[in-house]
Amino acid sequence: MTYTLDAFVKEARSALSANNNPGGREQVRQLLEKLLTNKSFVDEAVGQGAPMGTRKLYEDKDLGFVVLAHVNAKGHKSPPHDHGSSWAVYGQAVRYTDMSEYKRLDGGSDAGDARLEKVKSYRLEPGHAGVYDVGAVHAIDYPEGSRFVRVTGRDLDHVKRLKYDEAAGKAITIESASASG
Repeated sequence: MTYTLDAFVKEARSALSANNNPGGREQVRQLLEKLLTNKSFVDEAVGQGAPMGTRKLYEDKDLGFVVLAHVNAKGHKSPPHDHGSSWAVYGQAVRYTDMSEYKRLDGGSDAGDARLEKVKSYRLEPGHAGVYDVGAVHAIDYPEGSRFVRVTGRDLDHVKRLKYDEAAGKAITIESASASG
């Protein structure tokens, strides 16, 4: 039997309801990898006929998590950043994404002076997913045509987040039109 978005949502809800912690988010990562084995889902969500850009596939009204399809026409390299009080699971569907994880060395958690150390780099290939917990600092680098499904703990338009300018040694608040801190 094919694993569907509806089945994923149901099992993710169950996992996060029972364990709203790193263990529950790891379960979501595993479930997302299972969903990415469904070729029909991948084709519909992020395939050749899918709209370019980022599209919301599901938002849980009770728990707040969001499932997003990312269809990227152009390559992109992000600066190191976090998802603030939220978490994210990236599931690669097409091409690849190079991920880098960082540790903040200055002990801070807010905007201002900040020093980072890269602690891990790896490539997410199709069918693989990575979890980035609350406050985790990471950077993504993907080529033209890369496509992935991302699950976030909350709608990131409503979450205060930071990006890091390593050369300047600064953490900068990411401005969102609707970010409310």
